[in-house]
Amino acid sequence: MSGYGWHHPFPTRWNDNDVYGHVNNVVYYAAMDTAVNTWMIGTGALDPERGEVIGVIVASSCEYRASGSFPETLRVGVRAGRVGTTSVTWETGIFRDSDDELLATGTFVHVFVDREHRRPTPIPDALRAAIEGELMIDPA
Repeated sequence: MSGYGWHHPFPTRWNDNDVYGHVNNVVYYAAMDTAVNTWMIGTGALDPERGEVIGVIVASSCEYRASGSFPETLRVGVRAGRVGTTSVTWETGIFRDSDDELLATGTFVHVFVDREHRRPTPIPDALRAAIEGELMIDPA
């Protein structure tokens, strides 16, 4: 977990388990998206409801390594991979909170756009500074 600059707890719910008795794959995507957006909103550098700039996801992937299940709490580690002019590739690790076992790794790309026209726009300066200050972690 030390390879991630920020961590967010993600408690599982009864309905997160699928017929196979483990957390369904879509829940991992929700955990990643929730963690990254919680971090961005928490920095105060992005206001998804009223800000002029918003982030839209243009690509995502997840690799599963082990199964989690209700009633476990997951912990999502977040770091920034590639930071471009208008986009960020987020890298996440989803761990079982009780024993730190890595359950999945994921990436997704946010492109920042102006709210009105949905055209790419530079990452807001305050958000870039927060990313560079907290989430630029060498994964090695």
